[in-house]
Amino acid sequence: MGQRVLADFAGRWRLERRIVQRDGPAARFSGVAEWRGDAEALDLLEQGTLSVGDQPPMQAERRYRWLADLTVLFDDGRYFHQVPPGGGPTGHWCDPDMYRVMYRFGSWPAFETVWRVKGPRKDYAMVSHYARLG
Repeated sequence: MGQRVLADFAGRWRLERRIVQRDGPAARFSGVAEWRGDAEALDLLEQGTLSVGDQPPMQAERRYRWLADLTVLFDDGRYFHQVPPGGGPTGHWCDPDMYRVMYRFGSWPAFETVWRVKGPRKDYAMVSHYARLG
């Protein structure tokens, strides 16, 4: 499987995401994730369509910054988490909720992330599948 490095993520990826809330409607996101930048950092932009329960679909986007050591920052520069180069678990404490993620690189150049978010304000699982485009 090998160790991932920042340059491995550069480019466009098809993104399919499922979100299952404990006490709420399920959601789906379908779109594109694009990492752009240089050897020092890549900016990640996820854009697509979000469908929540029986509500009309809406356009959605998220932005992050990935650094050379696979540290992931929120778009405002705050620390989010660090991606394990070989895949595996990591997390982020966002008081009062805990965000745990598993990176799965076993099907590279496709990969998956599985988030489990638990706390008094949030309780959901989010599974994202990334497949390289072009």
